[in-house]
Amino acid sequence: MKTSRFSKFSMPNTFYSGSKDAKCRRKPSSPKASKVEVSREKIETFQSMESWARENILPILKPVEKSWQPQDFLPDPVSDGFLEQVNELRERTKEIPDEVFVILAGSMITEEALPTYQSQLSSMETFRDDETGLNKKAWAIWNKGWTAEENRHGDLLNKYLYLSGRVDTKQIEKTIQYLIGSGMVRSIHTNI
Repeated sequence: MKTSRFSKFSMPNTFYSGSKDAKCRRKPSSPKASKVEVSREKIETFQSMESWARENILPILKPVEKSWQPQDFLPDPVSDGFLEQVNELRERTKEIPDEVFVILAGSMITEEALPTYQSQLSSMETFRDDETGLNKKAWAIWNKGWTAEENRHGDLLNKYLYLSGRVDTKQIEKTIQYLIGSGMVRSIHTNI
């Protein structure tokens, strides 16, 4: 990828695009492959740790009102000085190397795929919600709370990268759509 120090860049799409030249092709997964295969022993291990998770993991999740929000770190769109704040942000980002923006964009893409990760964890017996979606098991509560907390990271990165003007946000959004739309490679999760 040829770029100048302050140029825009785009991330190549390595997901199936339907063309002959696609770098990565996924075979459609069978209905059987749609669930994460987890051994009974691993399920029993998580189940045996239920009270430990309730006592040690759930307290780590912060209430929404005590959590930072992406807007705490970004120009305030309702303020009179919004455009000046955006211009200041853009000036500061001029000194950041393109490689850092590649890393930030990759991190944001990962964070934006959280619905896929949550659905994978939710398909496991230990994390699975009941029909009401109000499963009170510690691991199910943690799964939803963790996803909500991590979602803020993707939101902050997305808005920061957009406002910086240093990335091809349309290409990134397409990459995110491909990632979420194709799900996760099942073989990665068979060893959980």
